[in-house]
Amino acid sequence: MITHHELCFGCGQANLFGLQLELEARDDGSVAGRFFVKQDHQGPPGYAHGGILATALDEAMALLIHGQGIHALTTGLEIRLRASAPVGAFVDVEARVEERQGRRIELVATARSEGAEVGTARGTFVAVEREG
Repeated sequence: MITHHELCFGCGQANLFGLQLELEARDDGSVAGRFFVKQDHQGPPGYAHGGILATALDEAMALLIHGQGIHALTTGLEIRLRASAPVGAFVDVEARVEERQGRRIELVATARSEGAEVGTARGTFVAVEREG
């Protein structure tokens, strides 16, 4: 499982209020995984807040890069929400690199719940030097 750090809101398994997103690398260079929509994640009653879905999509793209040993930051994020993800359901998330030019990395991600596409994202990341 690819993780960032234990208290990360997106992937930290020790963050009980976070998504606890679990992602695995695939042979084609993409990542795939899922998170469970908890009551703490809702916006409209009974459904995930749109910001939760945006976070999951961003996190999947960031973890893909992190899993390749690249320290990069999100500099642009375009989200399209397509349907609602119900509380008490899993959301499956996939991400892949679309293009690399120098330090700039363009990625795409998709989220699905109960067979329906609930959101897509395009992210721009820039590789940076690690401090310390």
